[in-house]
This record gives sequence, C-alpha cells and structure tokens, in this order.
Amino acid sequence: MSKIIEVKNTVLRFLKENINCYDLTVIKIEKANEVWRVVAEVYEDDSFLKSMNLPSKKIRLFYMVKMDDNLEITSFERLNSFEGLDSGDQ
Repeated sequence: MSKIIEVKNTVLRFLKENINCYDLTVIKIEKANEVWRVVAEVYEDDSFLKSMNLPSKKIRLFYMVKMDDNLEITSFERLNSFEGLDSGDQ
C-alpha cells in the first residue's frame, strides 16, 4: 500500500475514534519536511442546538491533522474554515 493511502487511513481512523462525527472525507494531504498535513471535512451535530435541547442539525467542519513520517499523530485542530488555507499558514 502506498504511504499516502496509509496516511489517509490513519487520519480517518483517528478522527472516527476521537470525535463524534458522521461523514469524514480527506480533502487535502501534503508532506513537507517529514511532516504530513491532512485536512478532513467532517459532519458533526451542531453543539449549540444540542445544548439548547433543539433538534440536531449536521454542520460541516474542517480538521487539520499532523503526523510524523512514522504516522504518529503529533497534533490535530479544528479549523475555522478551509478557504484559502495554504501550507504556509498553518
């Protein structure tokens, strides 16, 4: 299996295990200086509506996951948006 497929599968498995989400799609994978950066589009329940005991609604969010060359997750964060995200920005 190619390394990029392993990276994708590792990120999908990590996000499924660590956030409460429905649909996950990897939308960007890049490698720079032995660091893999992966952006995933994720659908989750709207936490505000949930806290108000209102009917839930799925919202689209983006997560950035970084891992080393051994595919160990080194960080992940929810992004404010994906528009204009450049590898130099994060």
